[in-house]
Amino acid sequence: MEFSRVLAQAAVTDVEVAERWYTALFDGPPTTRPMGGLLEWHLTPTAGVQVWCDAERAGRSCVVLGVAGAGVVDALATRLAAAGTAHGGVEPGGGARLLRLTDPDGNLVVVTGP
Repeated sequence: MEFSRVLAQAAVTDVEVAERWYTALFDGPPTTRPMGGLLEWHLTPTAGVQVWCDAERAGRSCVVLGVAGAGVVDALATRLAAAGTAHGGVEPGGGARLLRLTDPDGNLVVVTGP
């Protein structure tokens, strides 16, 4: 079996609130809206993030995103702070730099890079 695509998913209670938060994170609107209550950001041709309205699972997701290039995590932290997205700042972790974010439902989003 060969897998060819991955979509991480965050379950949320209010897709409109989540859309605003994830639009700020990804610096743009969803790539597609496959069906009601589902938003997708296609980050590469084979990877992306889904935001799915599922109140029973909301707040228990974790999405880890890797970025390339020195300073990208720091630049993201600066941009998000300027846009009003609270976070604890960039920290070292596992030989990389991490930015831990929490969406409005409490889902953990970790951005990691050099």
